Amino acid sequence: MGLLELFIIAVGLSMDAFAVSICKGLSVRTLRPRHALITGAYFGGFQALMPLIGFFLGVRFQTLITSVDHWIAFVLLALIGGNMVRESRDTDEENLSDSFSFATMLPLAVATSIDALAVGVTFAFLQVDIVPAVCFIGVTTFVLSCIGVKVGHVFGAKYKSRAELFGGVVLILMGLKILLEHLGVIG
Repeated sequence: MGLLELFIIAVGLSMDAFAVSICKGLSVRTLRPRHALITGAYFGGFQALMPLIGFFLGVRFQTLITSVDHWIAFVLLALIGGNMVRESRDTDEENLSDSFSFATMLPLAVATSIDALAVGVTFAFLQVDIVPAVCFIGVTTFVLSCIGVKVGHVFGAKYKSRAELFGGVVLILMGLKILLEHLGVIG
């Protein structure tokens, strides 16, 4: 997997965190740099940790399913992407607390990084060099989350659904690319 493909996956995975970061920025009356740094650290940290866990789970079971690994990667990425597209269409307003405490941020960080766990499993099948990959995903999410807090504070929630839609479409397309490459349709 090349750097461009990894960047595209990192941005796609970061869109849930970006969307929640927008809401966190929207929830604070006075935005301070620490708000963006706390949000970025939680979301970036978990976006790096979850694919690492998924990778080790995938490596553990890789020998059992190598003949269908490309289908698993495609299905996982398509399901994650489809769920993000569906969530982008959801009109329910999310009421997020303006707290940046551990008890508030931990569940948000876990919830926004569950998708990354499944992507980590696909990385095991694709023989990805995992340490640089998870670092890249974590840093990308950190930066986008910090930006999201600022965007949310300045512009409000109008970009949240677009971010989720974009992330979902990107993950679906990456899954399709992996499948087509393995089937020999594209080189």
